[in-house]
Order: sequence, then structure tokens, then C-alpha cells
Amino acid sequence: MQIFFVCTGNICRSPMAERLTRAFLDDALGATAAVVGTASAGTHAVVDRGMEPSSALVLAGLGGDPSGFAARQLTAEMVTASDLTLTMTRRHRRAVLRLAPRAMFRTYTLREAAALLGGVDQAGLPPVDVLDTRARELVSALGRQRASRRGSDQEDDDVVDPIGQRPEVHQKVGEQVFRALVPLLQALCGTTDEDAVMTRSLNFA
Repeated sequence: MQIFFVCTGNICRSPMAERLTRAFLDDALGATAAVVGTASAGTHAVVDRGMEPSSALVLAGLGGDPSGFAARQLTAEMVTASDLTLTMTRRHRRAVLRLAPRAMFRTYTLREAAALLGGVDQAGLPPVDVLDTRARELVSALGRQRASRRGSDQEDDDVVDPIGQRPEVHQKVGEQVFRALVPLLQALCGTTDEDAVMTRSLNFA
């Protein structure tokens, strides 16, 4: 199972999501987490650049590790190799699907996927001990919910771009990413444990 995140420069939003996902999975699943790969790229990436410092600081505060990150340019091959692509905005989603149209039913904005999760019968998913199968069925279940969304629901699907903004904006973006990610990752891992590494690190207002 490969989870792939996409933003613009691949130095703020998508690396935050990628590294938060890695931290959550490793904390919740231990060695089993190796079954799930994580990666990210940008539609206009600042190739080989590390994370933007304010976003890196927010990530570290949430329990993720920004070290060793290097931005990558989005390619069709990356999308094709992924089982679930989560973009930061609807514009990014369109860019992904222009490169790989057949990925439609496994490509969502992050906040769209979180919203669709509310209609998924998680009790009906395969058990966690077949994690790869559970992950693929979860993606399929999200796809089956997509037709239920109204156009007005999509207005909140984007995560704003914090580049060039004050540290407080990066903090808000990190919290937004966190809030959308955690329910999805809990569904994947079959847990509602709020003592995961990230949730110990930050108290939301």
C-alpha cells in the first residue's frame, strides 16, 4: 500500500502530511507499519529543497520528523504507483488526474477524503492483521461515497497554501492537515487511540 500526497512546492503541506502519516503509522502499528509506504511531490516543486522552516517546526511540534526531506516534482509514474493519492487542493487533484486519468477513484483532496469517511462502515472493513487488504478496501469505500457529496460540500476541500506567510499561518495549516489526516489513519489502523505520538504533542484550542 502506497499513500501519496501532493501540493504545489512540496515543501510545506504535502511533506507535513507525509511525515505525519509516517509518524502515526509507526507509532500505532510498529513493525507492521512497513506495509504502508508514504511519499509526496509537488505540481511545481522546489526540487531537492528541504521543508520550509516554519512548516518543519510545526511538523516537529506535531511529532513528525522533517529531517532528510527533499522536494520532488510530480510525475505520472508516481501517481500510477500509488494506491491512494491525497492532494491539498482541488486544483492539485485536477493536475494529478491530467497526468493519470485512471487514478480518479483513488485520488481525493485530503479534506474530501476525511469528509467521505463519515459514510464508510468501518466495522465492515477487513481486519487490521491483513492491513494491505484493509487499506485497499478503505480506498474503495471512499470511492463509493463520492457520489453522495453535493457541490457546496466541496467548498471546504482545500488546505490553504502557507508559503510566505507568518508562522501562525503554518501552524493553522498544520492543524488543518492533522485534523483531516487522523480520522483516516485511525480508520486504516482500526484504532481510536488518542495517545498516538502526534496527539501527545499538541493541544488544540
